[in-house]
Amino acid sequence: GTKKELQGVFSVKEYLEQRSCRVSVFHIIAAAQKAFEGHVPAAALVDWNMPDGAGDELCGWARERWPDLPIILLTVRNSTQEVVAGFRNGADDYVTKPFELDVLYSRIQALLRRSLPKNPAILSASEYELLRILMEHKGKTVARSWLLEQIWDQKGSYVNDNTLTVTMKRLREKLFCPACLKTIRSLGY
Repeated sequence: GTKKELQGVFSVKEYLEQRSCRVSVFHIIAAAQKAFEGHVPAAALVDWNMPDGAGDELCGWARERWPDLPIILLTVRNSTQEVVAGFRNGADDYVTKPFELDVLYSRIQALLRRSLPKNPAILSASEYELLRILMEHKGKTVARSWLLEQIWDQKGSYVNDNTLTVTMKRLREKLFCPACLKTIRSLGY
């Protein structure tokens, strides 16, 4: 984008980070899609004008995969046809530029409130134990074999490696896929 557009992106990022939001910026749809495959965000702000396509295409792609993901489409376009196209392709809200940062933040908060499950998920015993161990070893890689031993083997429940994978998947879903729970390929978490 232009220098002014890039400054706008980074002022939004800075503003949200000051409010304890973790923000990632992707300048092309392909990069956003790749990032989403690795970690689904709590919410997505999608600009209509992307160098490799229209933002509503990214909305549609994300909506097919994650039906509950809160998505706000940002654009200078405000024709009825384009607003309708944005909603039709999966946007939950539509914000026209220029906008006030406080208003954008309030809209994000409102969408996040509505996206919370009505009955908060309660962790199973194994999910709780996995979370407890990972928190005790924060910032360190914990081996899969050691986790299997600590959570199941010591209690006489010998399970296969896939049990840990499924438990981690469920834990991530219940915690809304936090970025801090990372898979270290061939090692652990």
